[in-house]
Amino acid sequence: MSFKQIGDDLKKAFSTGVSYMMPAVVVGGIFLAIALASGEATDEGMMVNNPFLQNLNTIGAAGFAMMIPILAGYIAYSIAGKPGLIPGMIAGFLANNPVGEGGISTGFLGAMILGVASGYVAKWVKTWKVPMVIRTIMPIIIIPIITVFVVCVAYIYVLAEPLSGLVTGIVSLLSSLNGGSVLILGLIIGAFTAIDMGGPVNKTVTAFTLALMAEGIYGPNGAHRIAVAIPPLGLAISTFISRRKYTQEERSLGVSAGFMGLIGITEGAIPFAVKDMKRVLPAIMIGSAVGGAIGMMQGVETFVPHGGLVVIAAVDGKLWYFLAMLIGSLVTATILHFTKPNIAERTDTKKKDTTVSDKKVVNN
Repeated sequence: MSFKQIGDDLKKAFSTGVSYMMPAVVVGGIFLAIALASGEATDEGMMVNNPFLQNLNTIGAAGFAMMIPILAGYIAYSIAGKPGLIPGMIAGFLANNPVGEGGISTGFLGAMILGVASGYVAKWVKTWKVPMVIRTIMPIIIIPIITVFVVCVAYIYVLAEPLSGLVTGIVSLLSSLNGGSVLILGLIIGAFTAIDMGGPVNKTVTAFTLALMAEGIYGPNGAHRIAVAIPPLGLAISTFISRRKYTQEERSLGVSAGFMGLIGITEGAIPFAVKDMKRVLPAIMIGSAVGGAIGMMQGVETFVPHGGLVVIAAVDGKLWYFLAMLIGSLVTATILHFTKPNIAERTDTKKKDTTVSDKKVVNN
């Protein structure tokens, strides 16, 4: 199997994972937006007091809990077919929840890796030559059990530990910057907030800002709460002003991403990042870094552990809180406007690649 074929398989797998994940993102995001928009900003975060809206919040949280396992499951499904589906989902659930002695989670990036690993392990096990009596139970028992064991054990004992070291290093870096240049601190808080869109690095920044809040220092939390909203808001704006660069499905998802940005849910950017990591990730990191830096430089302080415009009542420096979020989102949208190709150009490129491949086959 050539590297090009592997690359094509991975693109197809990520696209499949996103397609099946999208409904969970939309449903979860809208229910959460409805519930949290009516909540009250407190020291514990956004509190939803109405019993009916609490139930809507629970439904939304369930949609988000399913999002990452579905992504990993259907990445594996695209590679290996039905035998890869459940192992991918289990591995994705594992990636999105604490494991091991350190309670490490790797979020959507870990889920993507484990989804690919589950797919290829399941595909490999499918090639085993086994007696006819065992062959009938291979897809429903043997392949899933072996795949889950190999991938999940390898993750717990091999991949999770190095990531723990990365997270520890980020905490040390953030701690060393506190009290130094507010511009640098704001840039780093913003960039690290966006880098994995709600994953372990994002949660590390959250823990860092919460620790400072306990000491009466609210500026870094202000920068962080600005930055959490910028990835989904920036992509929502991008789908609106650069419509030729997105499919109809992606433009519809932009509406949901906008709602999630307003209530400070960074995960709304994940479907876009999975499909176009090399363009989306730098754009949202730069936009969030700009927003975080503006917030720090203008002395914005947020007194609750939640972000987005929904908590603006609990912000000191409301105008700059709003402007920093808007400017960062526009920076993201502008970068994507100049870096993402139009849909027609993407289609033409794929056709050219296919034509070249066909010519090579004929010549050979």
